Amino acid sequence: MSNIVVITGASSGFGALTARALADAGNTVYAGMRETAGRNAPQVQAAADYAEEHGADLRSIELDVNSDESVDSAIKQVIEEHGRIDVVIHNAGHMVTGPAEAFTPEQFAQLYDINVLSTQRVNRAVLPHLREAGRGLVVWVSSSSVKGGTPPYLAPYFAAKAAMDSLAVSYAGELARWGVETSIVVPGSFTSGTNHFAHSGHPADGAVEVEYETKYPGLLQQVSQKLAALAPEGAEASLVSDEIARIVALPEGKRPYRVHIDPANDGSEEVSKVADRIRREFLTRIDLADLLTVHPAGA
Repeated sequence: MSNIVVITGASSGFGALTARALADAGNTVYAGMRETAGRNAPQVQAAADYAEEHGADLRSIELDVNSDESVDSAIKQVIEEHGRIDVVIHNAGHMVTGPAEAFTPEQFAQLYDINVLSTQRVNRAVLPHLREAGRGLVVWVSSSSVKGGTPPYLAPYFAAKAAMDSLAVSYAGELARWGVETSIVVPGSFTSGTNHFAHSGHPADGAVEVEYETKYPGLLQQVSQKLAALAPEGAEASLVSDEIARIVALPEGKRPYRVHIDPANDGSEEVSKVADRIRREFLTRIDLADLLTVHPAGA
């Protein structure tokens, strides 16, 4: 069945690739992005050109995940046009690089707003429709940094992704009895095909950043080079978008709870297996094992 899909942060990287992959598979895809009439106008045109060339139903929509009004308006538009939403994909995110101490608390708050609070804005707009329908899928694009190897100078981003992943875990149980599935997709350190590093933010406190350079000279460049070297040949960002498209295409009730796409193998999958096992065992111990399985309406 063709799904009505909304994906956030779809102007570039994993988001743009996933929007195209899902549209190619026959879904109606709303590629959410901000400033569709301004900064991202070229991305809107690129999506329209792709849709025409491939005969795909790919539609750009104004969706600024930092704005309640923008999120509510976008979701309202989709519902008015189709009467339903089947899949929502939390992909929007932003990375910052530099010594943690050099970032102001306000910068941390802004980063958490993009990476964490944005998902709550979208959920509050979308989930009432999914719960009413008794079905649907929420996909969370997490990060292997949540449980895998974590090099320095990425602390604010890693902390934000960990918060998002933790939120996804809790939501999975709270949505299970409504028939709404959760899939947590965990990409590794893809250094090409995304704009994470190229568009990363930097600390506001330049003086502290300079002080750290005396003890950690060139560390960020070293980390970037080593991460790139760990990636095997053929480790393209499309591996992530292809996996998301595969998950969406699976029968209802059969989507995986968590999957990893980590060619560099930073250890996240191994740790996640333990954490997810403990979650299953604990919910079973407190007589909530039914939250581990989603039963779509009518099943």
